[in-house]
Amino acid sequence: MNPIRILITDDHLIVREGLRLIIETADGLEVVGEAADGAECLRLLPDLAPDVVLMDLQMPGMDGITTISHLRREHPEIAIVILTTFNEDELMLRGLQAGVRGYLLKDTDRQTLLDTITAATRGETLLKPEILSRVLALQQAPDAAPTRPNEVSPLTDRELEVLRAVALGERNKEIAHKLGISERTVKAYLTSIYSKFGVDSRAAAVAIATQNGLLY
Repeated sequence: MNPIRILITDDHLIVREGLRLIIETADGLEVVGEAADGAECLRLLPDLAPDVVLMDLQMPGMDGITTISHLRREHPEIAIVILTTFNEDELMLRGLQAGVRGYLLKDTDRQTLLDTITAATRGETLLKPEILSRVLALQQAPDAAPTRPNEVSPLTDRELEVLRAVALGERNKEIAHKLGISERTVKAYLTSIYSKFGVDSRAAAVAIATQNGLLY
């Protein structure tokens, strides 16, 4: 099996070097390049053809959110994993809405980093409880800027159960076992949820559900 090809995009050299060191000690993962900002990331993509882009949000020049919008439009096959710090909650929510596949705090542990990258290449999204709690806290904060919920079709009770399990970071197999249904049925519920929300990823669905108060 070919290794998972990773492009690291972060304006801090020490962060890039640290990530490379961690990733290159793992089997089945390969760092194919580094970029110091979004514009460089986009320039490198055609030659490097990564499977996953690790993306910082706050960078000089082209920032992470702008770069993500280009990636989602021009290279939808590439999985994006955000690298974030504790003062970027609003940007993190925007990343969720853009459909990224994972969220990592820069002080995350090695195994979480590797698990998130691997899950992203499978089309899965790992949302750690601490990430979800920060997004929910942002929505509930009394002084938060009001956001207008997207117009969405109502979900069935079972679809809500599936979506809430997704928000907790559970995989299809775990959801199926908990609800006593097949993995195929879980996928069917997710497809229905995506259709009703007008999204194409778990992360984006969770973001919409959060905005509409469905996870409280």
